[in-house]
Amino acid sequence: MSEAAAHDGTILRVCRGVDPNESNTPSKLPLSAFIICMNEEEYLANCIESLGQCAEIIIVDSGSTDGTVALVQRYINAGWPIRFMHEDWRGYAAQKQFALEQCAQPWCFSIDADERFDDSLRAVLPELLGAPESIVGWRISRRPYLIGFGYTPEHVRERYNLRLIRKGHGAFDLARRVHEGIMPDGEVGISKRGSLLHFRPLPIDEQILKENKYSTLKADQYLEQGQFRSLLKMFFNPPSYFLRLYLRHGLWRCGIPGFIQAMTGAAYSFLYESKIYQRRVLKCQPPVDNMDRADAA
Repeated sequence: MSEAAAHDGTILRVCRGVDPNESNTPSKLPLSAFIICMNEEEYLANCIESLGQCAEIIIVDSGSTDGTVALVQRYINAGWPIRFMHEDWRGYAAQKQFALEQCAQPWCFSIDADERFDDSLRAVLPELLGAPESIVGWRISRRPYLIGFGYTPEHVRERYNLRLIRKGHGAFDLARRVHEGIMPDGEVGISKRGSLLHFRPLPIDEQILKENKYSTLKADQYLEQGQFRSLLKMFFNPPSYFLRLYLRHGLWRCGIPGFIQAMTGAAYSFLYESKIYQRRVLKCQPPVDNMDRADAA
């Protein structure tokens, strides 16, 4: 039987894992998992396979041209409870909000195509869904796959994000262009057991391109809000970002791959801060070739 414990005001429970592929597996959990995707044939199968406990799987595709559609159809033909639909791209937050609105179960889980439940998360899910009515959602950690290391250990995790929400008790912030998250309307717990495994092992040159794209989206989002931002953040945020990942989150335990992961996060922070600065400067001081005047001086 499970054992309940209290931690930081959050209900924590410990229970045995359940293999959804075993013949004695109980009925499905009252849970809708929802996924947005485009051209995710390489990753999506592992994600779906980890969702065997879910009563419903919502997959919203925005125009895949690889084998994603055929892959999903094979799972549908095999009896998986998948609702597959096309929706033109609305942006990260709006696309996920559309997918969330399609969910029919009492609980909804936001998961990316390159993520999957680990064994501990599958084990604790029944306890999370059985939380008191006062708990409207749960924050879940994520463990990335590092090139040269593999998945980080269970005690080395990224930040906890709100992924599990009661139907009708949360929505995505549509003002966010990137790092979109669910905004709850009540108390949210933190599950100290279980993680999402994130498998997209990009070499550093490709990862930096991704960080460049995301930092552009975040900088543009910030400028649209018109808030003040101190220049000191450009000096202090990147090293702070690195130290938080490397020391507090434990990436130091993962050797050189962990160091690279933390440095990549610092690079993202620097790109974000410097783009905000340069965009503001360019509005006030457009570049002018003043070489002749400089020579005369």
